[in-house]
Amino acid sequence: MSATAQAPRPETGVDGAMFAAVDIGASSGRVILGRITGGRDGGRRIGSGAAKGGVVLETVHRFPNGVVQSDGGLRWDFDALFAEVLTGLAAAGRVAAERGEHVTSIGIDTWAVDYGLVNAAGELTAQPFSYRDERSRAAVAGVHRQVDESRLYATTGLQFLQFNTIYQLAAERDLDGKQALLIPDLIAFLLSGQRRTEVTNASTTGLFDAVAGEWATEFFTALGLRKNLFPPLIQPGETVGTLLPGIAERTGLPQSTTVVAVGSHDTASAVAAVPAEPGNFAYISSGTWSLVGVELNHPVLTEASRAANFTNERGVDGTIRYLRNVGGLWLLSECQRTWAQEGYRPALEELLAAAAALPSGGPRINADDPAFIAPDNMPGRIRAAVRNTGNVLPDEPARIVRCILDSLAAGYARTIADAERLADVAVETVHIVGGGSQNRLLCQLTAEATGKRVVAGPVEATALGNVLVQARAGGALAGGLAELRALVRASQELDSFESSLV
Repeated sequence: MSATAQAPRPETGVDGAMFAAVDIGASSGRVILGRITGGRDGGRRIGSGAAKGGVVLETVHRFPNGVVQSDGGLRWDFDALFAEVLTGLAAAGRVAAERGEHVTSIGIDTWAVDYGLVNAAGELTAQPFSYRDERSRAAVAGVHRQVDESRLYATTGLQFLQFNTIYQLAAERDLDGKQALLIPDLIAFLLSGQRRTEVTNASTTGLFDAVAGEWATEFFTALGLRKNLFPPLIQPGETVGTLLPGIAERTGLPQSTTVVAVGSHDTASAVAAVPAEPGNFAYISSGTWSLVGVELNHPVLTEASRAANFTNERGVDGTIRYLRNVGGLWLLSECQRTWAQEGYRPALEELLAAAAALPSGGPRINADDPAFIAPDNMPGRIRAAVRNTGNVLPDEPARIVRCILDSLAAGYARTIADAERLADVAVETVHIVGGGSQNRLLCQLTAEATGKRVVAGPVEATALGNVLVQARAGGALAGGLAELRALVRASQELDSFESSLV
C-alpha cells in the first residue's frame, strides 16, 4: 500500500509553495516537504466544494529519537533533536530550491505532555524529562490532595495518566524564573524567538479548561504554579513568528519563512487528515501509542466518562478528540529490540506472516497496562502478564506477536464501543492511520473485533494534517475539515478491511 502519492519528480505545487512539516515521535523524527497540486481559480486555491488536485509528501530527512538516562532520570536529548531539526530544514530548503520552489512555512508536531524549562534569557535549563520517567508517579497523590479528581475531570476532561503534565510539574523542584514550553512549542521558540502554547497540546496538560478553551487558572493557584508558567495560547493556523537571523543562516532559509502553529499534538494533526466522509466515524492513530476515539463538537465531562478514563482533547478547528490511550506498537518494537539483542532479527513481514498463520483465540493481555510503559525485556513482561491471567504464552516470537495484535484489536473494539456509548454516537467505519495502517494483520483483526469496516491509511496522516493546516493558513487551500479530508481521499491510496461478521 502506498502511504503518500509518490513521483520521481513531483508536480509543481500551487504558486511554487512548499510546506515543511517537522514531525517527531517518541522513537524517530522526520522533516517532510508537502506541496498542494492542481486546484481551482487559475490553479491557486483548492477547496470550497469537491476536492481537486492533491497533496504530495516527500521526506527529506529522517533521524532517530529516544530517551537517555541522564542527570538523574529518563530524559530527551533535546539538543541533538533540535540539531536534527535544523539539518532537516536545511535539506528542505535545498530540495525546494533545486525545483525552483520555496519553503513558505514550517509546522511542528510532536508527542504530548512533555516540556522544557526556559529561563528569562531564553536558555533551556536542562534536557527535558521524558514521560516514561517514574518521577511523576510519586506526585499524583499530592496533586489529588489539592485538587479533587472529579473536579479535575469536570474542568479539563482529561483522562488520568500518571505522566500528564500536571503531575510532572508537581514533581519539579525549582520553577522560579522559568517558563514551561511543551516540546513543539519549545522548537518553535528556538526557531522564531516567540513563546506560544498551541491549544491541541495545551489540552493534554491537565491545566486546560475543556469548555472555555483557556487555561484553568484555578488549578495553577491550587498547586502553587504561576499563572504565566506557560506562554499565551495560540490556535492551529495562526502564525507564531518568522525565523531568527541565526536560524535562517544555519538552515539557508529566508528569514521571512514563517513558523505556523499546526495541530502540534501529533494526534491532532493525524485526526485532521483522517480521510473520513462527513458523519460520525471512529479513528485509531496507531503508532508507539494507539489513540482511539471519535470526533465531537463538545466535550463529554460526565462521571461515567471519567470512570471510563476517556479524554477530551482539542482538535483542529475547535473539534474535540474524544479518545482513550490504548497500548500501541511500542509493545512490538520493544520485543523486536529485545530479540535483536539476543541475536534474533527476523523481518517484520516474516513475524507478521507467522503470527497470521496461528489460530484465533490465543491469550491476550491488557495492552495499555502501565507495566508496559518502560523499556526492557518486553517479551518477558508480556509472558508474565499472560501468566497472571491463568494462561500460558510460549516463548515463541510469532505467538508473542499474535498475542500483542489480538490484544490491541480487542482493546480497540472495547474503546470504540465505550466511546459510542458515552458520547451517544454510532459509527460504521473505523479509520486506522499512522504506522499501524500498514499492518494488515492488525487491520483485519480490528475489523473482526469491532464488527465494523476498517479503512487503513494514510500512513503519514500526521505529516499530512500538519501540511494541510499550513497550506490553508498560507492561502493554498480553502474550507474546513471536510474539504481537507476530501483532498486526502483524492490523493491517497487506502485499503479496506471487512469483518467476516458483517
